[in-house]
Amino acid sequence: MQGVVIKSTGSLYTVRFADGNCSPCRIRGNLRLQDFEATNPLTVGDRVEVEQDPANNQGWITALLPRKNYIIRKSVKLSRQVQILAANLDRAWVVATPVLPKTSLGFIDRFLATAEAYNIPGGIIWNKSDLYSDTIKDHVAKLRELYDGLGYSVLVVSAQSGEGLETLRTAFNGTVNLLSGHSGVGKSTLINRLIPDLNLKTASISSTHSKGTHTTTFAEMHSLPEGGYLIDTPGIREFGTINFDRYEVSHFFPEIFSASRNCRFANCLHLNENACAVKEAVEAGRIAISRFESYLSVLQNEDIFR
Repeated sequence: MQGVVIKSTGSLYTVRFADGNCSPCRIRGNLRLQDFEATNPLTVGDRVEVEQDPANNQGWITALLPRKNYIIRKSVKLSRQVQILAANLDRAWVVATPVLPKTSLGFIDRFLATAEAYNIPGGIIWNKSDLYSDTIKDHVAKLRELYDGLGYSVLVVSAQSGEGLETLRTAFNGTVNLLSGHSGVGKSTLINRLIPDLNLKTASISSTHSKGTHTTTFAEMHSLPEGGYLIDTPGIREFGTINFDRYEVSHFFPEIFSASRNCRFANCLHLNENACAVKEAVEAGRIAISRFESYLSVLQNEDIFR
């Protein structure tokens, strides 16, 4: 039987089959997995082959079917291991907020660059619009214009007031979507509004640190009433990119890659080289300084929080 992993809790996986039935499953010991070292051998969204074991009321995952794509992050700082967030995605969304807690542009850009690296369309969901002051509304509108212009889907919503939720439903309809972001940005609350019978656990923001607490403890795929799927992931503090080739980092920032075609040197890193078209574009305002700083942080393997 073939099915899709819809929940992962360590060594136990929940697999949903074509008839809608689900079964707890474990990995058979001789299953050959990916060639890189990961903290989780299988992930939500993976298509697998399963042999049922009626005696133990579970199944054994015997094969991992080819992935259309997947997205990963470093599991911890300085670690060589990676965490596979999800597989077989139509779009990867970073849920962000400019307030309570504030999402750094560096975090957003690292997420989008990683999605670009794995050929997954990326998007930004700005949540908590009901809390925006006029100044913050103007700020988010400028960011929306920036990222829209780069080809990313950008939505502004409020899980509390309902603003933008119909547009969100339309964007999700019939597709597989990953939601990622800091703890406290409202992923679980958004999903509860979109799937009312789900009742995911939510928590308030810490008044001391203005940060969220983890309410999602493992990745899980949820079916949307209108069709399509949402993959909810645990909140993450930082998004560690894998070790990109230094000369390929610019490929994952569309506007920098486009401008780099006019650099004098084919291997220009846009640091101190002469006749660098990228730096000229930054100075002229055609490339946002925040995006160029994010590019430099990935290039230099630094963690930034703005």
